[in-house]
Amino acid sequence: MSIDMTHLELRKRFFEFFKKRGHTQLLPASLVPTDDPSVLFTVAGMQQFKPYYLEPELAPANPIVTIQPSFRTVDIDEVGDERHLTLFEMIGNFSFGNKYFKREAIVLAYDFFFKELGLDLDRAYVTVFRGDKEAPLDQESIMIWRELGIADKNIRMGDREDNWWGPTGATGPCGPTTEIYIDDIEVWNIVFNEFIKEADGRYQKSDQPGIDTGAGLERLLMVLQGVPTVFDTELYQSLAKDIPGLPDTTSKEMRVLLDHVKSAAFLLAEGLLPANKDRGYVLRRLIRRAMRYARRIDFSAWSALLDRVVDVYSVPQLYPHLAKNRALIHTNFDQEMNRFAKLLDQGISHLNREIMAFPLKTELTVEHAGRIAELAFHVYQSYGFPPEMVLEEFEFEGFPVHQYQTAFAEHFAKHQEVSRAGQGRKFGGHGLLLDTGELRAADVTELKKVTRLHTATHLLQAALRRVLGDHVLQKGSDITAERLRFDFTHAEKLTTEQIKEVETILSKVVADDLPIQFVELPFEEAKTTGALFLPHVRYPDKVKVYFAGRDLELAFSKEFCGGPHVTHTGELGQFKILKDESLSAGVRRLRAVVE
Repeated sequence: MSIDMTHLELRKRFFEFFKKRGHTQLLPASLVPTDDPSVLFTVAGMQQFKPYYLEPELAPANPIVTIQPSFRTVDIDEVGDERHLTLFEMIGNFSFGNKYFKREAIVLAYDFFFKELGLDLDRAYVTVFRGDKEAPLDQESIMIWRELGIADKNIRMGDREDNWWGPTGATGPCGPTTEIYIDDIEVWNIVFNEFIKEADGRYQKSDQPGIDTGAGLERLLMVLQGVPTVFDTELYQSLAKDIPGLPDTTSKEMRVLLDHVKSAAFLLAEGLLPANKDRGYVLRRLIRRAMRYARRIDFSAWSALLDRVVDVYSVPQLYPHLAKNRALIHTNFDQEMNRFAKLLDQGISHLNREIMAFPLKTELTVEHAGRIAELAFHVYQSYGFPPEMVLEEFEFEGFPVHQYQTAFAEHFAKHQEVSRAGQGRKFGGHGLLLDTGELRAADVTELKKVTRLHTATHLLQAALRRVLGDHVLQKGSDITAERLRFDFTHAEKLTTEQIKEVETILSKVVADDLPIQFVELPFEEAKTTGALFLPHVRYPDKVKVYFAGRDLELAFSKEFCGGPHVTHTGELGQFKILKDESLSAGVRRLRAVVE
C-alpha cells in the first residue's frame, strides 16, 4: 500500500494539522548550536528547546511544531543502506511545562498518522518502556494505547536501548519513549521528558515534564510512498534526476554522494568552512569522502548536484538561506575539492601499493591494526586523508578491518602523541609545543586555549575601535593559556559603560558564530582591503589576512596575521575584561579572559 504524497505535501499537512490544534510553527535552528557546548552540531529536533524543559517559564506560550534538519555522523559507515543518512529532517511537536503530556501527545500522534495521513492501523504496532532500576514500567502509555484500540499483541515492551531518549549531549532533559512502527519501520517517537540527567550522571525527576516528538521525514516518506529505501523516495529521486554520471539508486556510490553533498551544502550555507578540527574537520571529511566515492564511478558533475540540492531544499519558510548562499556553497566546496584533488590521486596510488604488500585477507589479524594505523597516520600527514578513509580503502579491497577499529584508534593516537612530542622539540627545544614570543603553549590542551585567546585579540581590537574610535591600534600582546594581555593606543581610562559596551559587542559576535577565514594576498593588495597591520613589522611579499565574517569586505574584523585561529567565533565563549591600566603616554593595557 502506498499513499501518493510528495515531500512538499507532507510538510504542508504536518504543519497545518498541528497549527489547527494550537501549536506555533517555528523556523528551524542553526545546524551549528551556539549555546550548547556538549555537541558539535544540532542532532535532534528538540535540541534548541533544551532550556525550555529546564525553565518552562522561558518557553513560548503555545506548544511548538517544527521541521528541524539534524546532523549525525555516528552511523556514517552505514550511509548507503536503505535508511541511514548523515543529515535528515526531523518533524516534531513539543510541549513544555505540562502544557500537555502523555495522553494528549499519544492521541495527537494517533490522529495524525491514522486519521490525517490514512496509514493502515493493521500494519502498525507500538512500543513502550519496560522499566529498569532507574525508571518504572510506563503503564500509563499502555493504558492510553489500549483505549485508542491498539490490541495488547501490538503493544511491545522495550528496554533503555530502544525506549529511552536523551539527553542530547552529556546533560539535560530525557525520559522514556513510546514509538509507532509501520511494517517494522519506526515512524514516530514520543519522548516523555520526565527526568533531568545531571553532570554527575544522576537522573532527577522533573517537576515540569515536557513532550518531545519526532520522525525522520525521509523515513516517513519511504513508508507513505511504499518504496524500499529513502533513496527511492520522490525527494531523493528529484535530487538525482538527470544529473550526469549518477547510477541508479541501488548504487552505494550514488547514495553516499547524494547524502554527503546534501549535508555539505547545508553546513556550508551556515558559513562553516572545511578545517582540520571540530566541525570543520567533519565537513572536510564529508567532502573528501564524497570525492573518494565519486572517483570510483567517474562522477564529476559537482556543480549540477550542488545546484539541485539547493533548488530542491529551498522550501519556503524553512531553508531560504540555501538559495541566498548558493555562491558561497559553490566557492567553498570547489576550494576544498581543488585542494584535495591532486592529493587524492597521489594518496590512493600510495595506499594501493601498500595494501598490495599486506598479507592475504584471510590472514589479517588484530596485530596488523598497528601497521594500518602507522600507514594511516602517514597518509593523513602527507595527503590529508581522514584516517577513516584509510580503513575504507582496505574495506574496498575486501579486508575486514572495521572489526579492528578499537585497536586502530589506539595505535593512531600513539602516533599523534609521538608527533606532538616532536613538535615540542621543533619549537625551540625547551619542551613547549608553541612559543612565538606572543603565544606559548606546553601541550595540545594549552594550544587550544591560546588559539582561542589569540583569535579573541582580533575581535577585541575591532570592538575597541567601534566603541573608542579608529585611533585604536594594537601596540603589543601577550597570551598564555590563562589570559590575554592587549596593548593599544588610547589616552584615557575606559569607563564602566565603555567596558560593558565592548563586552556586549563581543558577546553578540560570539553568539553569531561567524566563520574565521583567511585570504593570501600580495602585501600591497592586502593593504587595500582595510585590514589592520603593524606598521613597524616587516611583512613578506605575500601575507595572510584573517577575517571574522562571511566575506572579507563586510567582516567584523580583519588583520594581517599568521595564526593560529579557531574556525568560528562561537568557539570562544564569554569575554570578560579584568583590568584596564595605563602602560605609557597614550597607550593602555587590557587584561582579559574568555570563559
